[in-house]
Amino acid sequence: AMDEGEIFNMYHEIPSVAKKAAWGLKYTRSISDPKFETGTVETDKELLRNLVAYYCVLEGIFFYCGFTQILSMGRRNKMTGVAEQFQYILRDESMHLNFGIDVINQIKIENPHLWDAEMKEEATQMILQGTQLEIEYARDTMPRGVLGMNAAMMEDYLKFIANRRLSQIGLKEEYPGTTNPFPWMSEIMDLKKEKNFFETRVIEYQTGGALSWD
Repeated sequence: AMDEGEIFNMYHEIPSVAKKAAWGLKYTRSISDPKFETGTVETDKELLRNLVAYYCVLEGIFFYCGFTQILSMGRRNKMTGVAEQFQYILRDESMHLNFGIDVINQIKIENPHLWDAEMKEEATQMILQGTQLEIEYARDTMPRGVLGMNAAMMEDYLKFIANRRLSQIGLKEEYPGTTNPFPWMSEIMDLKKEKNFFETRVIEYQTGGALSWD
């Protein structure tokens, strides 16, 4: 059996995981502080910086290597139960991501002075840093490749995802010409589903055309 303590402690001991944890802590410390307040240009920018880190990188990039690896297994009828649970997680994380992108863009609309050239460059660099950290993690988790994917393909996919995150907050794509090597991931995330990818049960949130509370 696998040792739970050893597995839990890997985020300290595996460099690529430790770097991701340290990066996330660095950029979300302020927003986690109950004493943090906005109201000045400096603190408002700090909030915006934290939101970009949390939603565009932690939610929007750091999860995608793991999602893709497990869902790829499910496509090949391996670990289908785990893959189904990951679909539920991916559904929720996609909602979190879209919410965060909307918040960031609304702050930009209401406070255009915050989204200056310096802030744009900083946000771009944060997304690029996060992408590189996730690429390093992908190389650690797939030194030899598994079932139709390898670290080089994952690097292309993460750059594709990074371009989407940049574009979603109005920034220039930094990886021109990058394409999605896993188009089936777009099918899982972007298409409305009546049942899940592994033919089991409905996993899509449904929105009623008309709701009555009477």
